Amino acid sequence: MSDPGTSTSPRRTGAGREAAAPTLAVRPATTDDVPALAELAALTFPLACPPGSTEQDQREFVAAHLSRDRFAQYLADPAREVLVAADGVPLLGYTMTVAGEPSDADVRAAIRLRPTVELSKCYVHPEQHGRGVAGALMAAVLARAAASGAAGVWLGVNQLNARAQAFYRRSGFEVVGTKHFQVGGRLEDDFVLERALR
Repeated sequence: MSDPGTSTSPRRTGAGREAAAPTLAVRPATTDDVPALAELAALTFPLACPPGSTEQDQREFVAAHLSRDRFAQYLADPAREVLVAADGVPLLGYTMTVAGEPSDADVRAAIRLRPTVELSKCYVHPEQHGRGVAGALMAAVLARAAASGAAGVWLGVNQLNARAQAFYRRSGFEVVGTKHFQVGGRLEDDFVLERALR
């Protein structure tokens, strides 16, 4: 699951384009963003979880992977990049990418492009859905991954998260395999999606 995937679906204009957020800025996260990142992650992660996921499982995942301490560790990891979308003070959304060969054997077997970057997290505040935040974050992720020399970007998304899957398809990703994703005591089923950058 890119955790379970994005929790947003962009609004389409009459011309079929995503509506833009006029003052939206996407930038690398800093240590000053850690408290807001953890708060946003705790809010958005449960929104993208499948129906069978319990609140307890979600809380365990957030505590283990989306705490302030974990975000501080992510920002210090040279293989990871956290981007935030901001419109003034509050964070509207965030992504996290991980460069390098996947640790999951199912993913290694499924993806076709090397070198690769994982889009590990892509979430938008629920009050900001439809403002173009997800599209702006995705555009920044793809541009930065391409600039790093990656040939492709991959992600995992829960098989029941149709909204996220639709967003990723519109962003040029296609299903190339399956994998599992642990949320608390539950093992979730994910699709593996990949997009070429060259």
